[in-house]
Amino acid sequence: MAEIAYWEAIRRAHDEELAHDRMVIAMGEDIGVAGGTYKATSGLYQKYGADRIIDTPISENSYTGIGIGASMAGMRPIIEIMSINFALLALDTLINAAAKIRYMSGGRASCPIVMRTPGGTAHQLAAQHSARLARMFMSTPGLRVVTPRGPLDAYGMLKSAVRCNDPVIIIEHESMYNMRGEVPDTETFRPLEGAEIVRVGTDVTLIGYNYSVHLCLEAALKLAAMGVSAEVLDLRALRPIDRDTIRRSVEKTHKVVIAEEDEATVGVGSEIISVITEECFFALDAQPVRVHAADVPVPYNRQLEKAAIPNVDDVLAAALKVLGRV
Repeated sequence: MAEIAYWEAIRRAHDEELAHDRMVIAMGEDIGVAGGTYKATSGLYQKYGADRIIDTPISENSYTGIGIGASMAGMRPIIEIMSINFALLALDTLINAAAKIRYMSGGRASCPIVMRTPGGTAHQLAAQHSARLARMFMSTPGLRVVTPRGPLDAYGMLKSAVRCNDPVIIIEHESMYNMRGEVPDTETFRPLEGAEIVRVGTDVTLIGYNYSVHLCLEAALKLAAMGVSAEVLDLRALRPIDRDTIRRSVEKTHKVVIAEEDEATVGVGSEIISVITEECFFALDAQPVRVHAADVPVPYNRQLEKAAIPNVDDVLAAALKVLGRV
């Protein structure tokens, strides 16, 4: 095992998949000579050349469309979109082409493309670089949507996504690229489906994905100091959602908090509560509680930015609410 940064894990996955299959290419803005905004492709341009590590113009719809066409012709492109805000420009090709081509062709055509993109609030990148749009992609039939919480998933999910014949959206987080964690020295694949219990508990279930999993884990430590056993569930995949693991955890703890950095309206938290009420409503001893961002564009001002997004204390307060301690 080696401890590496999130960005290093992504770079390693790129390197291994590029070496494994000559049909794998990478495309995006500044991913070549510059090595990527977050260093996730650093050194790969020099190793594999301009035909496989392709610097593109600032034209997300165009190069995503080119990647989709290439994937239908036998290539396996990894598309990097610098910020999930800019993925809005590529929605036509992703939703109307990539997500639908297998169904509309009766299974005769597939689209094995991967789109990587960071979302979430970093440090004063303001509203146009801080979107959380997971709910938009998870509502689209035909797409897979995954959200790696650390280096191991960032590495293993990317490798699995490249070899998957479905279009896969990998949503990273701008604040996580320097996060460190252990990754096996040997080649490892991580599943593109299934939630994971990352801390076992009995009194309350804390559900998160991507960055919010870490808020849940920190809140669980504070709850433990109060004598509360919190179970932490990482959704990992937002499409498909692992309904069974959610149900089993809630049936064990009978109380649940869903934490996300996204706004609440029509969000991931809303969908999870729908799953819980449909699958295990009578297991609940208290109403589910959501922790989420304020319903405003993300402010540039640092203090306002911090006030607009949830933190560990918000998750803790929500847990105490469902436990009836406030």
